[in-house]
Amino acid sequence: MIPWLTGNMPFPPVTQALQEPNGLLAAGGELTSARLLEAYRCGIFPWFSPGEPVLWWSPDPRMVLFPAEFKLSGSLAKVLRKRNYQVRTDTAFEQVMRACAAPRDEQRGSWIDERMITAYCALHELGYAHSVETWMDDKLVGGLYGVAIGQMFYGESMFSLANNASKIALAHLTRQLQRRQSARAISMIDCQMYTSHLASLGARLIPRDIFMTRLEELVNCAPVANWQFDGDLFSGKS
Repeated sequence: MIPWLTGNMPFPPVTQALQEPNGLLAAGGELTSARLLEAYRCGIFPWFSPGEPVLWWSPDPRMVLFPAEFKLSGSLAKVLRKRNYQVRTDTAFEQVMRACAAPRDEQRGSWIDERMITAYCALHELGYAHSVETWMDDKLVGGLYGVAIGQMFYGESMFSLANNASKIALAHLTRQLQRRQSARAISMIDCQMYTSHLASLGARLIPRDIFMTRLEELVNCAPVANWQFDGDLFSGKS
């Protein structure tokens, strides 16, 4: 059994999450900005299907991507050097979310419903949720969105309408996080759960206790004040 959250009831410890399904911790509650920020700081994220109550998760092990471990393939490096694209941040946050929510060939529906869009747009207005966008010929063709607290970035979803479009956004995010990480704390991107696609890009599974230790350090670092990316991230050789 998992607890049903009401009002300001705190989350249970992540060690109480179920093993099957892996990481299910609690249900109920509202997707308020305060509740979401509390969840992320505790290593918890919401994930549920339309029509279901809010479900809260903290799987063990946890899929993460350390920016320096991003796998930049030779073909992607060539794309980045061509620079026939533009990467923007936070110029089309809701548009990115809705593109991520659009049905894909391998799935019938999406877990990103109107409740999620409203909740994360509110976090965006507060300066916590961000989008990294790939534009070509002034059209949004790919990108990703997530939540940033301190030097921790919680990746939520990505989409691509052109070859390598989401990878371009992720490459720029990882390179920028490398530049901005402090001497005492190495940035980390939470990818939540394993997928072969994320693994091909350099993400890997780590035990939840190690994830939580790193998380506690990173969320207490000074936040990134400016989410504009440097313009020379992939100039010259990559």
